[in-house]
Amino acid sequence: MNDILQRFLFDNTPIRGELVHLDAAWQEVLSRHDYPPVVRARLGEMMASCLLLSATLKFRGAVTMQVQGDGPISLLVVEATARRTVRGMAQWQGEVAAGELHAQFGAGRLTITIDPGTGGERYQGVVALEGRSLADAIDIYLERSEQLPTRMWLAADGRCAAGMLLQKLPGTEHDDDAWGRMQALGATLAPDELLTLPAQQIIHRLFHEEDVRLFEAEPVSFHCSCSRERVAGMLHNLGQDEVMDILHHEGAIEVTCEFCNRQYRFDAMDAAQLFAASIPDAGSTRH
Repeated sequence: MNDILQRFLFDNTPIRGELVHLDAAWQEVLSRHDYPPVVRARLGEMMASCLLLSATLKFRGAVTMQVQGDGPISLLVVEATARRTVRGMAQWQGEVAAGELHAQFGAGRLTITIDPGTGGERYQGVVALEGRSLADAIDIYLERSEQLPTRMWLAADGRCAAGMLLQKLPGTEHDDDAWGRMQALGATLAPDELLTLPAQQIIHRLFHEEDVRLFEAEPVSFHCSCSRERVAGMLHNLGQDEVMDILHHEGAIEVTCEFCNRQYRFDAMDAAQLFAASIPDAGSTRH
């Protein structure tokens, strides 16, 4: 099964849907970190949900979804881009038991940031983490902040991560029972079906009595945007004095990307080159 986003619409009613399945992209994430099963499941669910949300937007940038809490799982961060790439990471302490959100995250908050990628202003929304599942929490966020009734179903295991979104759009609804009916049909989808069945088979199984229009599936892939140049820019922002002080005590600066585990090392010569462009040329004179 391929890594895809599958968009679909219900004709004659303002309801849209998205399905996402992550196979190779999910394995790329798991190959870089050894996550416990519960942490792995929550991260996979968030990766699926972030891609589903990004697919509902018309933009060129990135959507970042973050959950912070004071429980065993302290942080989840996922980024999905308009190019249909995704990356994610998690932080946790000790044993994380299966159960509801509060048991895993404690008192937490959900933050969603949308960067339009065109020089426009970023949008950020923050809400308390509520509900029994991550899907519940995101549904609550979307209904409060976007005022769009939304339902998500999410699942992840050690092999793949997947999700389905239904969303009621503004517009005239000729079928007054459509939204309730679509939610009820979606709720019959079992997690193992979401993880194992192809998108078209899921849509046919759930909605074969509805008028559904399928769009061409879009490929999805793992991609981390870290680079040596971006790390160098971060060090430059720290300032020459602080960087040289670290080098004096440590001998070198080593930075590891928390998303992909790639390591970047800067020694004294690298630092000298980094700040050389900031030193004015004493031999040059401007008239």
